[in-house]
Amino acid sequence: MGMFVGTQRINSLGHLEIGGCDTVELAEMFGTPLFVIDEKLVRENCRKYRRAFEEYYRGEARVAYAAKAFISTAMCKLTQQEGLWMDVSSEGELFTAMAANFPSNRIYMHGNYKTDEELRYSLNVDVHCIVVDSIDELYSLNSIAKSLGKKARILLRITPGVEAHTHEYIRTGQVDTKFGIQLAGAQAFEATKLALSMDCLELLGFHCHIGSQVFEIEPYRITIELMVEFMAQVKEELGFVTRELNLGGGLGIRYTDTDDPPSIEEFIKAISEATMEECAKHSLQLPILIVEPGRSIIGEAGTTLYRIGVIKEIQGVRTYVSVDGGMSDNPRPALYGARYRAIVANKADREPDFLCTIVGRHCEADVLIKDIKIAKPEKGDILAVLCTGAYHYAMASNYNRFTRPAVVLVNDGKADLIIAREKREDLIRNDIIPERLLNEDKQ
Repeated sequence: MGMFVGTQRINSLGHLEIGGCDTVELAEMFGTPLFVIDEKLVRENCRKYRRAFEEYYRGEARVAYAAKAFISTAMCKLTQQEGLWMDVSSEGELFTAMAANFPSNRIYMHGNYKTDEELRYSLNVDVHCIVVDSIDELYSLNSIAKSLGKKARILLRITPGVEAHTHEYIRTGQVDTKFGIQLAGAQAFEATKLALSMDCLELLGFHCHIGSQVFEIEPYRITIELMVEFMAQVKEELGFVTRELNLGGGLGIRYTDTDDPPSIEEFIKAISEATMEECAKHSLQLPILIVEPGRSIIGEAGTTLYRIGVIKEIQGVRTYVSVDGGMSDNPRPALYGARYRAIVANKADREPDFLCTIVGRHCEADVLIKDIKIAKPEKGDILAVLCTGAYHYAMASNYNRFTRPAVVLVNDGKADLIIAREKREDLIRNDIIPERLLNEDKQ
């Protein structure tokens, strides 16, 4: 497979182009670091999910965009236009969706620890469903709903005990995890019985999630087998018919040439067929089948542009190429050892034959890409790091008091700013000097 995805190409100037926009011109116009989002690719990924469900699943299906991957008011509008639902996991994400007028009745509220304020906010804006993560939360939510005179629609998050082969920090379906209620033993069954007994809760079904950046389909098949078996048990013993089965997200993307994830179509075909087969085996009606993709919708659609600065060669060891961003806009290499592909955007037509290590500006090792070959770099060149749409801006910080980058959405030669670059003044916006420190400094 080639390096480029979506609308990425090399133009007549030998520059990297995305969405009909020259990335070198984008860097000059909006500054660097800069996140560039390929609108057509985002929309096409949304449509692939919906088309695949229409083709392979005989029941109703929903695609809920996982806002934690990347959210802004413009992204909310885009996913709404594509007919998606939304999965949020904090008051801030929910507030962003509400500010964009995303329909609250198409939102799932997540989180292993939702504050009482978040639960009240979710109920007051009338989200479609709150995904309950623990027994404690059942009691809290029932009490809060009662105090508001409301009935909370819920899914129970079940931990199926299936371990996906991914980084330990992003595995969530195995037994040892902070997420969900264990399927093993009687915990999930007892939680279901408890939820059904509570006056101010309406149980719709179950949720599970086995991890992120998953490349194998088999763990999903095993998970579906376990979940449908549980659905059959609660129907037989409690008379509860599962209306919704939410399998979470987790489908991986291709960060490097060695990554080989299933396609969106292969993934949806497999989980649809497995769900239909297992439900038929247990004589169950098909539930509304829900997935919550984030990375596989926005990940490959994002590119980060940096300006190359210092180039430092350590004879016989390595050459360090410093860029004007780093771990404050991409902490994933430090967190997960993440690997990337990159290209010198203004030399995109040249042979990548210069071995170097890309580093950031922060007061840490701050290695973005170790041992990569790019076209011979010079100070002022623009480096494009590919596949940075998911968990990059979303995880960006002000470490070393760096300002967070701007984000632009590109399509058919037009570039629109969707998140403005922070200014220095933004860094001290919430700073407060106590009055006792305002006395004249000692000389």
